[in-house]
Amino acid sequence: MSRRLERLGEQLRRELAGLIRTRVRDPEVGPLSVTGVDVTSDLWVARVYVHALGTPDERVRTLEGLARAAPFLRATLSRTLHIRRMPELRFAADESVEAGQRIEEILKDVLPPADSEEE
Repeated sequence: MSRRLERLGEQLRRELAGLIRTRVRDPEVGPLSVTGVDVTSDLWVARVYVHALGTPDERVRTLEGLARAAPFLRATLSRTLHIRRMPELRFAADESVEAGQRIEEILKDVLPPADSEEE
């Protein structure tokens, strides 16, 4: 990915995090973190990765609420960011946090505790 697209993705991530927190009023959208944004090279699509809190059902509803809010978010971003084309926003769950937690649990089961001394 080019440096320009990385900068745009980071700028979109920051702006979206603030907009979702302050302007999205959909009751289905629960607490979440915007963890990353990947923008296609043609600027047509921005895949927005979010880590939503709650049960799996609540996470699905949060993604559905974000999909409903996407046109509003895109329009708002187009007024604040000065880019030639505002990408379509597509929201996806970021599973890396859960994967990291699962790996950590597996390692706890496999590895001996760090404070035990070998004899």
